[in-house]
Amino acid sequence: MTVDDLVARARRLIRDDRRALLGIAGAPGAGKTTLALALVEALGPEAVHVPMDGFHLADVELERLGRRDRKGAPDTFDAGGYAALLARLRVSDPPSGTIYAPAFDREIEQPIAGSIPVASSCRLVVSEGNYLLVDDPAWRAVRARFDEVWFHGTDEVLRRMRLVERHVRFGKSRDEAVAWVEAVDEPNARLIETTRPRADLVVTEDGPTRPEDR
Repeated sequence: MTVDDLVARARRLIRDDRRALLGIAGAPGAGKTTLALALVEALGPEAVHVPMDGFHLADVELERLGRRDRKGAPDTFDAGGYAALLARLRVSDPPSGTIYAPAFDREIEQPIAGSIPVASSCRLVVSEGNYLLVDDPAWRAVRARFDEVWFHGTDEVLRRMRLVERHVRFGKSRDEAVAWVEAVDEPNARLIETTRPRADLVVTEDGPTRPEDR
């Protein structure tokens, strides 16, 4: 399978009676967003990218809950709100017309409500995030909204390098970035890796496979 094959598979999810939803799961730094944006660009106006990261809890709430020092863990997201938005997005012609989704601004490391318009003409929503395949009640409700969820994997050394560089780019010192990756991102990545077998398709830099092939 090529990128064109992935685009064709995504397009086949679209049905006449409702909008289709495609999820892309994977560990931090695996390249999920790059794949999601490539699909949306190839599909044109009929597709839109709605990332899970818009459902990060705000820092003020993480401070109240005592979770600020592990921001990015499963319980630092509003999984219920994310599932509710996905349920709304499944309706092809909502009464309100455009549905607005939140985005995540990495410059300020905060979610921004009402940032992404999903017009009634949109036929496919591509949503990527770490925990789409996690097997607990909150995240199972998320998985149930998708027509398919793909798992995106990559070389582990490359993935960690990308993460460190991302943290440095957005304000951490290199030592702080390395420490955060080891203390926070990598435990999350190990959890996410266990969800790989639940995917409908595994996509790696070597190409797509079925989960049972890996």
